[in-house]
Order: sequence, then structure tokens, then C-alpha cells
Amino acid sequence: MAPSLGSIVKKILTEGATMSSFNKKNRRKPKQLLSEKEEAVVEAITLDEKVSYFQESLFHTDDLHIRDLTFNDKKMTVVFLDSVIDNKSLQTYIIQPLLEKESGTIKDTVSSNSVKETSQLEEALAALVDGHCVILMEDSEWMTFISMPKILLNRYEPVNEKVIRGSHQGFSENISENIHLIRERISSPKLTVKYSSVGNTTRTKYSLVYLSHLTNPEIVNTIQDRISYIDTDSIQSPGYFEEFLEDNSFSPFPQFLNTERPDRVAGNLMEGRVALVMEGSPTVLICPVNFFSFFQTTEDYNNRSLIGSFIRFIRLISFIATLCLPAFYIAVISYNYEIIPVEIIFSIKSSLEYVPFPPLIEAAIMQLTLELLREAAIRLPNPIAQTIGVVGGLVIGTAVVEANLVSNTMVIVVAITAIASFVIPSNELSTSVRILGFPLMIFAALFGVLGIVIGLMLLFIHMCKLKSLGHYYLYPIAPLDFKGLKDTFIRLPVWLMKERPKDLKSLYRWKTSNSRGWKKNEDSD
Repeated sequence: MAPSLGSIVKKILTEGATMSSFNKKNRRKPKQLLSEKEEAVVEAITLDEKVSYFQESLFHTDDLHIRDLTFNDKKMTVVFLDSVIDNKSLQTYIIQPLLEKESGTIKDTVSSNSVKETSQLEEALAALVDGHCVILMEDSEWMTFISMPKILLNRYEPVNEKVIRGSHQGFSENISENIHLIRERISSPKLTVKYSSVGNTTRTKYSLVYLSHLTNPEIVNTIQDRISYIDTDSIQSPGYFEEFLEDNSFSPFPQFLNTERPDRVAGNLMEGRVALVMEGSPTVLICPVNFFSFFQTTEDYNNRSLIGSFIRFIRLISFIATLCLPAFYIAVISYNYEIIPVEIIFSIKSSLEYVPFPPLIEAAIMQLTLELLREAAIRLPNPIAQTIGVVGGLVIGTAVVEANLVSNTMVIVVAITAIASFVIPSNELSTSVRILGFPLMIFAALFGVLGIVIGLMLLFIHMCKLKSLGHYYLYPIAPLDFKGLKDTFIRLPVWLMKERPKDLKSLYRWKTSNSRGWKKNEDSD
């Protein structure tokens, strides 16, 4: 009697295949990484046991399809992943010829030049997630896998997340294509895709995507539990999900990361996060996130660490400038003018001499005017929007100064604030910061620099209390984790960021081991 597949797998797991290493004599023993290469070879037994192996290996994903056929008077099973296979080609060149021809071999029957065979289930599983369909035959240890990758005719470039160096590919409004783009970057059987629908009338289709061997199950359970409470007629956009699922509905800070980039989603999945993909939208939600997630872009990791750290630091400075610069101007002009150098005081005084409004009203007028121009530029067609942005800003800025409604200094302050807000990568966070600037200006008008300090303290307290799916928003600052600081204010080289974020409590913490061990060997030579 042939041993069962379960007993074979159990034996393999107990023996514990170790990670292969090269040049063991000269190489320091690394921390053991979680790798699919460590899985031992599993040989096929019967047809039912082969099918069971694929079902058990991919039980966590909903895009696995199994189709039973008959060929040469024997049972046949075709296994494929719907998100990476071209279904039309599969039906035309594989399924249909097998149904029409009653004898011969699979290789001679199907219309494909990419036909390979293996007796190892591990190899067949790897081919399955890589865009192949796997054909299993009764009374045969050999499995045939045929390349049938899904080819996306339309490629979309991210509109809101453009980069100079790196991928220029973005998500579309088709959920199947978006899952395919994610699987292109993470070709692993551990990638989990859970489809479902929400909305009593619209039945909007969505999927949760995560890596089952990395993501903490508590995160997945929390998301699924919160979604189960959604009782509404329709979900029209990812923004609906955001409002239904976020921890604090009245916080000005976004608690979900929005992205249109598959590479950014893949990077966050490898950290142990979860992606929510929705039908009809190119925007994917990532959770849980922290405050510093909104300052990270894929371009940071496409460049060397020194360049990435400099750009990251510039973004954080821009955040502070957007938030505090108008308020600081009001505080200095109204109360704390003694901190200004004497040479500059006379210049500012002369520009304020004929302005009829106090600094708070002056700043509020310019900030609101800037928001009007920004909103107008978004709503108008591109050629007209560019004209509105340039001409409108120049004309209005010149006119209000000549009319003595605002000072020259205020125009400069507002212009710098606007430019700084554009540097913040996340549009949601940029908008939130601009909104927070208004109450901070009021504090500055009432109490001067002390008012700014009070406002920032209240803001910091709120951020310390804020959570994203139960995870602290200000991690790794509060709670403090020195190891987590490697990818916040600056970005250290990737070979130094060996661990995943501690707050996510990933099932496996190590990302890399001694990836630059060669340097020690070369230096010793």
C-alpha cells in the first residue's frame, strides 16, 4: 500500500531541510531565513493526492481553480490560478483540444510550445503560481505544466505617484488585473487572495491580499471582523472602506495608505501588512500603517540609501514647514518680533505699514485663496488648469500686494508653504496638514510662539493616542523602538534593515541575513 501524502509531508517537516549555503568555510553562519527553498521535494502519489496537495498548499487563496476532464479514457485534472492565467487562451488551446481529441499525448494535443513535465509537486506548485496551468493524469506520476500567462493589453502609469527611477506601472480598475500585477511581483504560493463582496445593493467585489507565512493572523481577523459589520446599500470607492474601518473617524490624519503602485503594495506585503483591492478602482488600501509610512515612496528604495535619506529628510522638513510656517509668521509679527534680526524688521515693517488687516486675517485670506486655486486646477482640464495655476497665482499675488491687502512677506510665506505641501508624497496627509495649519494660526494669534508650542503638544498627544487597526500610529517614536528608526527619518541601506517592523508582530521577523558577507571575505584576502 502506497504511503499517504500526509505521512510523507509530516516526515519531511520533522527531518527539517536546512537552508543551503555557499562557501561555508569563509562565511559567517547567518540567521535562518524563512525561504520556500527550504521546502523539501515532494513526489506525487495518486491523482487524488496530487489534487489534495495543491488544495492544501493554496487553501488560503480564492483564485485557485480545479477542472476535471477525461482524456484517453482516464481521469484528468487541470489546475490553475485565475489571476495569473489567460482564461481565454486556456480554453482555446488547452481545454478544447483535450476535449476534442480522444487519444495521443498531452504534448501532441495542446497548442503550445511551452510544455514541460515533472514528477515533483514542489516544482509543479512553483510553476502554478508563475503563470502555468498544471495537468494531472490518472495512473501517472508525471505532471505537465504549460505556460499560459495573462497578458495585460493596457498598461497604466500611476497618476499620483510618479517616479524618475523605477517601475512606471500602475493598477487599473479591474480587480483581476490588479491581483495579477501583485502576483507578478510576489510569485509565491504563500500569497493569499480572499475574495468577497459588500453592499446590499451593489455587491461590490473586493479582495484581501496578504502573505500567510508572514502576516499576523490577528491583523487579518481584525479587518474581516470590521468588514462583517458593514451594512450599507453600496460601496462606491475605497474611501467608503476607509471610513467604515478606521479606528478614529474624526482624526485629521489618514489611517490607511492609498497607492496606485503594484511595487509599493508588494513591498508592504513583504513587511507583513494587508492590502485591500476593490473592483472598479485603481487605488489599493494598505493597513495597518504608521505616520512615517506616508513619507516613504518606492523611489527611496530605487536610489542609494544616502540619496533616499536626503529626500526623506526633505519631506519631513516640508511637513513641518507646511504646518508651522504661517503660524510662526503670525506669532513673530504679533508678539515675538524681538527674535527677528534688526535688518529684517524694518523691511517687514515697511511692507505692513498700509495693510489694514491683522496678520491672522492676512494669512487666512492668502491660504484660502491658494486652496481655491488648487481646487480649480484639479477640476479643470489639464491645459486650462496649468494656466490657472501659473497666471492665477501671479495675477492675484501681484494684485493683492499692490492693493495693500497683504504684505510682500506674507506672499512669500504662503508660496513657500504651498511648495512644501507639494513635497509630501501622500495627498491625504498633505491635505490634513494644510487643514491643521488653520487652528495652529489661531493659537499663534492668541499666544504667540507659546501658542504654537501648545498646539504642537496637543497634536503630538493626539498622534500618540491614535491607532491604525490597533497599531500605534507614531511607532517607532511612541512606543520607542530604536531598531524601527532605520526606515523613518532616514533610510539605512537595505542590508542593514534585517528585521520587519516590530509592531506588526509578523510570523517571521527576519528579512535578510549576512547579504554582504562577501565584503568581509574580500577584505581578509
